Amino acid sequence: MRVAAERMDASGYRLTGAFDEAFGDDGKPRPAYAELLAALGDPAALSAGVTENLERAGVRFGTGPFPLDPVPRLIEAAEWEPLAAGLSQRARALGAFLADAYGERRIVSEGVMPAGVIEAADHFVPSMLGVAIRPEAFVAGLDLVRGDDGQLRVLEDNTRTPSGLVYAAAARAAVSDRLPCGPGVLDPGGAFELLGRTLRAADPTGDPSIVLLSDGPSNAAWYEHGEIGRRLGIPVVLPGDVMVRKGRLHAWLGGGRTRQIDVVYRRTDVDGLRDRAGRATWLADLLLAPVRRGTLAVVNPFGAGLADDKLVHAYVEEMVRFYLGEEPLLASVRTLDLSDDAIRAEALGSLDEFVVKPRGGYGGAGVVVCRHSSSADLASLARDIERAPTEFIAQETVNLCTHPTVCDGRLEPRHVDLRPFVFGGGDVAPAALTRVAFAAGELIVNSSRGGGAKDTWLAA
Repeated sequence: MRVAAERMDASGYRLTGAFDEAFGDDGKPRPAYAELLAALGDPAALSAGVTENLERAGVRFGTGPFPLDPVPRLIEAAEWEPLAAGLSQRARALGAFLADAYGERRIVSEGVMPAGVIEAADHFVPSMLGVAIRPEAFVAGLDLVRGDDGQLRVLEDNTRTPSGLVYAAAARAAVSDRLPCGPGVLDPGGAFELLGRTLRAADPTGDPSIVLLSDGPSNAAWYEHGEIGRRLGIPVVLPGDVMVRKGRLHAWLGGGRTRQIDVVYRRTDVDGLRDRAGRATWLADLLLAPVRRGTLAVVNPFGAGLADDKLVHAYVEEMVRFYLGEEPLLASVRTLDLSDDAIRAEALGSLDEFVVKPRGGYGGAGVVVCRHSSSADLASLARDIERAPTEFIAQETVNLCTHPTVCDGRLEPRHVDLRPFVFGGGDVAPAALTRVAFAAGELIVNSSRGGGAKDTWLAA
C-alpha cells in the first residue's frame, strides 16, 4: 500500500482509550499506517480536494452530498483473507437458513432454534412459506465492529436492502488521485460483476430479463440505483412502470413498448408485503402473485429480512454448524434473548453493560447505549423490557475502535465500523464501506445520526 510521501505532523492526535487502528497506545503510528499518515499533507486541503472530486462526479446521498472522510482505512491481507473466508461462510449459512425457514424448517424440528424466533420476527413473511428461495440469490451487507481486543466481530447481518456498493466505488474514485493506494489493493469496481452474477442466479433458466425497481429520487440511495443500472446495463424502473399481465410481470421501457421481466432487484424503501395495519403494500399488489407462481424472482427475496432480525443474529453461529457442518470462522457480538427469564434477569441486573435494540429496528433507530443513559432512563427501559421482552434484544457493549478523521481541518479519532458485502453463494465483494461517526464520542455510525464513510483499502 505505497503512497507518495509528503510529511505531516501527527502531533496533537489525542487517543480516547478505545483501540485506534492507526496509532498505538504509545501515540506512535502503527507500522501499516506510518506511510499513509506521512502522505496526508494538510488534512483540510485533502478534505477539500476529495469533496471537490465527489461534487464533480455528482455523487449524492439523499438530497445532499455524499459525506466522505478523506483518510482511508487499511485492512491488511493478513486480516482480510481469513475475514473474507468467514464472511463467505456466514453468507452461505444465512442463505441456507432463509431457504429452510420458508421450507422444511429443519433447524426447528432438530431443536437448534425455537419456532418462535422465526415466527415472532418482524420481517418473517408467512406469504413466502412454501416458495422456493434460492440461497445464492441474495446480497448481504454485514456490519462488523472492532473492540478493545482488536478483533472484528459481526454486530448485525443486513439482508433486506443493503446499500453502499456504489458508494464504496465512489469513495475510491474520489480519494485515488489525492492518495493513490498502489498495487495490492482490491478494486471495488469488481463487486459489480458479482452483483450481476447474483441477479442472474435468481433465475437460472437462461438469460433472464432484469430490472432494478426503485422509489425514484425520494429514495436516499437514488444515485446508487442509477449507477448500478448503468454499470450492469439494466433498466431502472419505478412502481408506475411495472404491471402484471397473465401472471407475469412486465415493465414499460419507453417508446410505448413493454418487456417481460424475470428478475427484480428491489431497492425500494418499502420492503414489506403488509403495512402496520395489515394492509397489502403496493409491493405485494405488484409482485407477490408472480413470485408465488414462480414466474418472477426478487432479490433480495421477500422475507429475507428474517435473516437480519436482531434475535436471529444470536443463532447465526449455530446455523454455520447446523447447515455447513463447520465451526464458525467469524464471531458475532454476544446477543441476548430477553424472552428467556434467566437471561433477562442477567441483563436487567447489569443493564448499563449492554446496548439494547428494538428487535426489528434498523438505521440506529431506538438503540440505547445504556452506559450513556441516566438512571431514570435505564429504569424506564427496564420497565419496557419487562412489559414486552420479545420486542428487544441486548448486546454486549463494544467500545468501537477509532480511526483518524478530518474534523475542523485536523485529525481526530472517531468511531468506525465496517460493512463488507457478500453474496449468498459465498462470493465476497472486493469492496467494503467504512462508516464513521463524525461527532466526538458518538458510537452510532449511521447516516441518520450524521455519520459518513471512508474509502477502505482491502489488501489482497
